[in-house]
Amino acid sequence: MRHLSVLLVFLILFSCSRQPSTLLLPENSDLTLGLAVKDSLKKTEADTFRVNLAANAFVTGFANQITLDVELHILGPDKKETNSYDESARGHDYFFFNAKEAGLYAIVVKPFRENEGAYELTITQAEPIATDPAKRVDQITAAMIPPDGPGASVAVMKDNQLVYSKGFGHANLEYDIHNTPQTIFHIASVSKQFTAFAIALLAEEGKLSIHDDIREYLPELHDFGTPITINHLVHHTSGLRDQWNLLAMAGWRLDDVITRNQILRLISKQRELNAQPGEEFNYCNTGYTLMAEIVSRVSGKPFPEWMQEHVFKPLDMKSTLFYDDHERLVPNRAYSYYMRDTTYKKSVLSYANAGATSLFTTPEDLLKWAMNFETMKVGNANVMAMMEEKFILNKGDTINYAFGQDISKYKGLKTAAHGGGDAGYRTFLVRFPEQKFAVAVFSNLASFSPGGLSYSIADAYLSDLYREEPRKEETSRPEEKKEPFDAAQVKLNEYEGKYYSPELETFYELEVVNDTLVAHHQRHDDFKIMPKAADVFSSTAWWMGDLRFTRNSAKKVDGLKASNGRVKNLDFRKQAD
Repeated sequence: MRHLSVLLVFLILFSCSRQPSTLLLPENSDLTLGLAVKDSLKKTEADTFRVNLAANAFVTGFANQITLDVELHILGPDKKETNSYDESARGHDYFFFNAKEAGLYAIVVKPFRENEGAYELTITQAEPIATDPAKRVDQITAAMIPPDGPGASVAVMKDNQLVYSKGFGHANLEYDIHNTPQTIFHIASVSKQFTAFAIALLAEEGKLSIHDDIREYLPELHDFGTPITINHLVHHTSGLRDQWNLLAMAGWRLDDVITRNQILRLISKQRELNAQPGEEFNYCNTGYTLMAEIVSRVSGKPFPEWMQEHVFKPLDMKSTLFYDDHERLVPNRAYSYYMRDTTYKKSVLSYANAGATSLFTTPEDLLKWAMNFETMKVGNANVMAMMEEKFILNKGDTINYAFGQDISKYKGLKTAAHGGGDAGYRTFLVRFPEQKFAVAVFSNLASFSPGGLSYSIADAYLSDLYREEPRKEETSRPEEKKEPFDAAQVKLNEYEGKYYSPELETFYELEVVNDTLVAHHQRHDDFKIMPKAADVFSSTAWWMGDLRFTRNSAKKVDGLKASNGRVKNLDFRKQAD
């Protein structure tokens, strides 16, 4: 009898949990709460699903990208777009939106960049929009956390006081350990503002100038003929090639053990720049690794040790360290993951370098750092002013980047923000300095969007302060007329051969296989190279995305220049047969 009672209770609860929400109305709706709709799309197609909602509904769901990378667009009853999402190439893309007005909403599913394949769409929840800010944060964060998967930790500061701190999901899937406010994350490029702060402190003490030529401290670097200053490194305007892209081109995997010395040796072999110093902004991790090395050489102490003594300890950041030893044990750390199809995989990170990345911390500790911009327990007004100094390019344009922070505006309010992503870690810190408000969001899932969540959290606390700004007129650009290119006329065998880069000390061998040009490397999987213009090819490998072949006076192919965004025109010479 007791077992029968338990069964009846279970059945009642189960049937209640499956009842459609009173906010998601069945009339005219193409989706039912909790039921997946499976479909497939070709390159130019789109699916539209109608959802009839009552007023004041908070709706969550996800697209399971089975074999298709999709983008989602949410349209309100007025047919205007309210939200859009494209967070990951495979696995689940989570979405949420507010339906403040009753009516028929639309979820439009499109292939991302002309892909094609199968997907599933599911609405998981429709509940009243929370009005209390803390409950609102609970609501929107939980909407992005997969069941029984990796998650996130979130902290919020208002008026320089911690007002919210909570962990969601798992820090370690193998041992069933959950994220908490005490969980330590690798925060990737959010680390950069700490490295820039170290430079600012040393400049204030007169131990260096940001206008110094970096070769005063790093004489082993090549002399490019024009000085590269510390200020160029700070603002990503040095013209130096990015370390991660170079390593990948040289045959490294980004989950290899990568040490500071290996990076420094690689950079010292470079003989060309992407651009002249000060000419353009091109995000460059190399500069911040070099800045950490400059701090070490000027101070006479290892960079992590100097930061611990001069920044973390004075700010009582007890759970914070720069991690430059891949074998070091760190209690309470989160490990990172990504999703392949419907399975979580470990996303391994073995960095043994610091400066551009590798800060380990908690959201609560990071908000102690955010408070310091106001309280100045470490640093002073001069240092804090330096931390917001934007760079003026040689041609006179001012960029928004300043000392590891993007200085901008959000809905009329000044912000200082930066995101980070390494392996499966995704992190974001945004400060609203005039409101003494900050949000830190850390996740250990590669498909997570911490930036979008951070600003949604800010909306919950600051929406009454937002100011409408005039919209900038968009100027249409005339279409460039391109001559038609017939790839079938390309003689692929002209490009076969072995190519060597002295700057990377590595070879690629190109071979025609089944009428396709294929690249072989001793450490990388083979990848395809496709013609797109005369002597211009693209590839399926991100680190060799653009290849431009060169010819000698006899019109024979004698080399190639490889580019991938953060590396431009890296020279490979074709070897004699």
